[in-house]
Amino acid sequence: MPGLSRLQAVFQTLGDANRLKIIEFLGEEERSVSEMVAATGLSQPLVSHHLRILREAGIVESQREGPFVYYRIKDRRLLMALKMFSEIFALKWQEKADVSSCRPP
Repeated sequence: MPGLSRLQAVFQTLGDANRLKIIEFLGEEERSVSEMVAATGLSQPLVSHHLRILREAGIVESQREGPFVYYRIKDRRLLMALKMFSEIFALKWQEKADVSSCRPP
């Protein structure tokens, strides 16, 4: 069943705590790699690695603006699904962090 294989691959991609941190930070906004580094405490190479995996899985998309690349959640329904999973399993899914001051002018 091709649909189940794809779903399994998406769940495997989402099964990493660092990728969940990145998704949570992105929330409803577009963010740069440097903003994600500052917010998550992960190194720039590690954030870039996880973003590549998320992009290949179709979870995030990117847009270049000058020297910066901004990422956003491709389908915001994912945020609702993750929130629903956290409620089902009585976990805390935080609201996105406010790191708006990190965005370059």
